[in-house]
Amino acid sequence: MQRREGPVVLVIMDGCGYGLSKEADAFAAAVKPNLDWLHANCLNVPLNAHGTFVGLPSDADIGNSEVGHNAMGCGRVFAQGAKLVSESIATGEMWQGEAWKNAISHCQKNNSKLHFLGLFSDGNVHSHIDHLKAMVETASPQVKEIRLHCLFDGRDVGETSAMSYIVPFEKFIKELNEKNKSNIQVASGGGRMYITMDRYNADWKMVERGWNVHVHAKGRQFASMEEAYTTLRTETGKIDQNIPEFVIAKDGKPVGKIEENDAVIFYNFRGDRAVEITQAFESKDKDFHHFDRKLPANIFYAGMMQYDGDLKIPKNYLVNPPKLSRVSSEFLAKAGITTLAISETQKFGHVTYFYNGNRSGYINEKLEKFIEIPSDNISFDLKPWMKCGEITDVVEEAILNKSYDHIRLNFPNGDMVGHTGVFNAVKISCEAMDIQIGRIMEAIKKVNGVLLITADHGNADQMYELTKKKEVVMEGNVKKVCTAHSLNKVPFIVYDPSFEKYNDYDTKLTEGLGISSIAATIMNFLHVEVPADYDKTIVVPK
Repeated sequence: MQRREGPVVLVIMDGCGYGLSKEADAFAAAVKPNLDWLHANCLNVPLNAHGTFVGLPSDADIGNSEVGHNAMGCGRVFAQGAKLVSESIATGEMWQGEAWKNAISHCQKNNSKLHFLGLFSDGNVHSHIDHLKAMVETASPQVKEIRLHCLFDGRDVGETSAMSYIVPFEKFIKELNEKNKSNIQVASGGGRMYITMDRYNADWKMVERGWNVHVHAKGRQFASMEEAYTTLRTETGKIDQNIPEFVIAKDGKPVGKIEENDAVIFYNFRGDRAVEITQAFESKDKDFHHFDRKLPANIFYAGMMQYDGDLKIPKNYLVNPPKLSRVSSEFLAKAGITTLAISETQKFGHVTYFYNGNRSGYINEKLEKFIEIPSDNISFDLKPWMKCGEITDVVEEAILNKSYDHIRLNFPNGDMVGHTGVFNAVKISCEAMDIQIGRIMEAIKKVNGVLLITADHGNADQMYELTKKKEVVMEGNVKKVCTAHSLNKVPFIVYDPSFEKYNDYDTKLTEGLGISSIAATIMNFLHVEVPADYDKTIVVPK
């Protein structure tokens, strides 16, 4: 295929798929004349963005932004975090690794506590509760004092589903304590979007709140995790991800501060929301300025995986990360292609770090430019248009000036607003995004470029829980909100105003592919040779 006069632009509509229920689909409900025109007049085909199509263990696993951008940027599918951790546990490899053995021996040597901190659900996006159970069960005969710091989810699973995990888990640790004469206790917790799991330096106050409750046991005290959850849900009305922090105490004394000589394992496998809490545990005093942490001495810290290969964060990790090599950006740079990657803070790392195979920084700083538009620090249902206009301001200028051969951008609207569960806000967020897509279309048309539009996974397309018959689940007279990603397919649209001039590919796209095929397609349009082992291109060159 021949190079067009203008750039090849990839728009990633984060969290926008094709829903299975009209009533639950905020993306479909949005007034979006530009996307409607594109679907009616341009080549388009649904792509798979979940399960084995993005390296997850099974096709029952929802996709997520991390693995989605990995797949798009790498051009082929690698086994991802959830699958690697499950395999490591199943084979026993985890228990033979240096990080696990050192954590256990550290506690035995110092007669100290072993702490597990992470997301408390089976969402399988950042963590899985079965991984936690396996680690606690394996450690309990060797380390008697084990403490758990549980972050409620309500984002990758049902928004108020925590009790379905709390009750069986408290039974599980009770039976382990009886069996192994252990002292396993929940020590602290709170909602994942209120404490601990910030990303991209968006809100370090979240990490500080988490640090204070996990390490220093500063927070409202309760006798059990069940009591904490039910009380705080009733009093605040907040969904799981926003539950305030809490401390478990006996006779007024916290049961599980993280103290001198203790060991801590952060058991999330996904990297973006693990980096900051890891830095809080690992950074030297002279390098850490985000808050007054008062780090206890001689703490052994390990992550489930290495969250940043370039920054070597963390130093100790239980499972080797996927080896993502020969990413498409490397081939584009070797071919002399200039690239702009841009999003706002919430998804900036996805079009840079994750897209480039979990690699920080530039592959070729002479040919690449990364631009981050600062996100607002608010609940995104209050400003659902987010920063899509500001992103487009930069992109529009770059297109018209032909500043770059290739531009990739992420509009976070469908995902970040989708996670709030507010249907009308999500609808507005997609409408705002559509306006900006119209601006990009006009710019592309003026310079005879190519616009490719897709998504990394679904979310806005399923705002309510569905039955097996694809009917909305009702709780009384209220629709049951879904804040998690969906299993739905996502769009792939080709807008090529100068096609008639070149006429160099078939007017039918390949069906049944996954989003990993986007890399080869971009390389086709840029006239860059596609590696033989890359997944099949979506367009069919003549």
